[in-house]
Amino acid sequence: MSNAAQPVRVAVDGRVATVTLATPGKMNALSVASWEALKAAFVELSATKAVRAIVVRGTGGNFAAGADISEFTTVRSNIEQGTRYHEETVKGAIFAIAECPIPTVAMIEGACVGGGLEIACSCDLRIAAASSRFGVPINKLGFPLAHSELQAMLGLVGRAVALEILLEGRVFGSDEAYHKGLLTRVVPDADIEAEAYACAGRIAAGSPMAARANKRWISRLSPVQEPLTADEVREHFAFFDSADYRVGVRAFIDKTKPEFPES
Repeated sequence: MSNAAQPVRVAVDGRVATVTLATPGKMNALSVASWEALKAAFVELSATKAVRAIVVRGTGGNFAAGADISEFTTVRSNIEQGTRYHEETVKGAIFAIAECPIPTVAMIEGACVGGGLEIACSCDLRIAAASSRFGVPINKLGFPLAHSELQAMLGLVGRAVALEILLEGRVFGSDEAYHKGLLTRVVPDADIEAEAYACAGRIAAGSPMAARANKRWISRLSPVQEPLTADEVREHFAFFDSADYRVGVRAFIDKTKPEFPES
């Protein structure tokens, strides 16, 4: 399953698999190809019996710096494209991680923002290096967090903290992320790899039946909101036709400060 040329690499060592986000030149920014490869990796791993734990990590000292915004003008330039991008491409990957029956551990270094934080929140456990950074600064890009991608973070931190993260758009450190409830634990930078794989090893040493059952029943017993109607989904993605979205994305690409119009 491993392929060094791919944006997502998969390797299996005994009972532990590693899924690596691998576009280091862009701090592992997530392209459409990345999201699709991530979904494929988890669909394949979910069907295996030998793997008992999965570590998700990034290359080059970062977890992932969010979506590849250079693609936005071609893959999500209007409401039809944008809805397909979020409801099929991104949601497909996020849900494949969240619904994977095998326990998952996010090993977080460096930047873990935007889509990277969505991936981490969809994992079962999140172990972070002390110098890692978190946030969802998309308010500067002129769009909200997609509803299906908000679920995992909201389930971890609740309404008040989710609003703080999204309304302020700050990037913050690991201690703050831990106290907000985003992280399982924080370790010194030098210990991150050893601790993440030790955690995966402890999971793998336990009963795989019990681990899968715990995941299933905790998910079943967690509160679930009613799904949005088709009209609500279209209303949610109406931002793709907004001036704010066009201004925010263009400013990012041009490396200028966005000047959003009055509502």
